[in-house]
Amino acid sequence: MTAMPTRIEPDLYDAAKTVGATMSRSAAQQINHWARIGRELEAAQGVSSRDIEAVLAGRAPYDTLNVRDQAVVRAEWDERIADAQHSLDLEAEFTEAGQDWVEADTEGNTVLREPALVAKSTRRRRTR
Repeated sequence: MTAMPTRIEPDLYDAAKTVGATMSRSAAQQINHWARIGRELEAAQGVSSRDIEAVLAGRAPYDTLNVRDQAVVRAEWDERIADAQHSLDLEAEFTEAGQDWVEADTEGNTVLREPALVAKSTRRRRTR
């Protein structure tokens, strides 16, 4: 077997390392395992692409799908959620809107952020 290099998302690699360790697989072996499962699910006669698409589009309830189709839907939801999280920049949105917000610092303490202070510190960093 010839290995082909490929790029994967860091969160997928981290998950493969974690799950792979519990299954006595390397991260690469776990990713290959998941890829094979995905290939088989997409090719399986028992998986209804039309039904899955209806659930993903909000036209049908999730509970009407069989177990295999639900697994495909959950995987798609996970991917869509990860994509949405990567595109978030709430600090920029709140600052632009002039809204205060709270967040936890590295020790877990609640910290109030005020847009004027964030914008001011950002300007200072840019001018240095």
